Amino acid sequence: MPRRVEHRARAGSLDQVLAAKEIVICCGSGGVGKTTTAAAAAAMAAVHHGGRVLVLTVDPARRLADALGLAGIGNAETRVPAEAFSGAGAKPRGELWAAMLDTKQSWDALVRRHAPDAATAEAILRNPLYQSVSGRFVQSHEYIAMERLYEIHGKGDYDLIVVDTPPTRNALDFLDAPQRMADFFSSRLLRWLIIPYRSRLMNAASRPFYQVADRILGTAFLQDIAEFFMLFQTMYEGFVRRAESVTRLLHDRRTTFMMVSTLEAAPLHEAEAFIGLLDERGYHLGAVVLNKVLPAYLRSDEGARVAEAMRDRAGELAAQLSKGRDDPAQLQRVLVEVAESYCNFQVVASREAEQEAELAVTPDVVATVPFFDTDIYDMGGLLRLGEQIWG
Repeated sequence: MPRRVEHRARAGSLDQVLAAKEIVICCGSGGVGKTTTAAAAAAMAAVHHGGRVLVLTVDPARRLADALGLAGIGNAETRVPAEAFSGAGAKPRGELWAAMLDTKQSWDALVRRHAPDAATAEAILRNPLYQSVSGRFVQSHEYIAMERLYEIHGKGDYDLIVVDTPPTRNALDFLDAPQRMADFFSSRLLRWLIIPYRSRLMNAASRPFYQVADRILGTAFLQDIAEFFMLFQTMYEGFVRRAESVTRLLHDRRTTFMMVSTLEAAPLHEAEAFIGLLDERGYHLGAVVLNKVLPAYLRSDEGARVAEAMRDRAGELAAQLSKGRDDPAQLQRVLVEVAESYCNFQVVASREAEQEAELAVTPDVVATVPFFDTDIYDMGGLLRLGEQIWG
């Protein structure tokens, strides 16, 4: 497949954004449809652009498998069967693959890759502390997510990778994790923990602390801690080099971010704050996708006039419609309620349009998705959503 040509002009649709990029990082608050939107964008790219497309979720919630109609998505990339597309009436030009980060498996692979030799790798993997906390300690999930993205991209097996990140409040951890992890393994705290065990010499000031710690935690536990971090420090240079490479990749012109939100106050506030942080840090924001937006017809002046007329003439209309069979007063109340409800929705729809216009000055593309009558649970639903955002 020919390599994509980078668009120098401002893209006019999500179609153009994805055609020009190799990595799309999908961010957003919890509950705004971020995972489903990421899967829909990847599915549309596989259908229209061809090539090999991967959607990679680093969100701990297991929603991606449900959205794609697959069971058992794990660390290894799994191809979405062609039958999933044909069942939705689509014939993709390319292939859609999916993977969900398995933190423990990814850490084991990382250790084997960065350890100076096989013996050191096996010592780390056997360490009780590593086995206990490799999937849980601070920055573990976010760091290994960036490692996995970098690893997959570096292999060159996919023309496009769409990454579904954790909710926005954790997304900065996702971006900062490589450097934070490198800083952690060179920190004064680690040197303070491991030097006494490395040298087997403790001065008079430190000896009382370790004697108390030995009694409370046990000598074996402290030795496990010291051994764990001493062994990990052998991989420090690999961590630093990888952190620098990942940071360059995120700022590369082949990478863009896609912000997903609704126009509700809290998610929109988070989205605007995160968009500002992306701009401050020099990341490219390719698209904003606004889910659950009220339909455009609610903003129609003609529709408002009809609703106001129905409200004002509700008594007359009720008398005409009841024809002696229904209670005119009850029918009048229903007509007034419907008309006022429409007018209220028009106010909200107009406010949403103003909010959308304010966002439109920042990203290349702003796409809106209306309320769907049913939940999205299969490929057909993903493609219907995709059509709304594709442009």
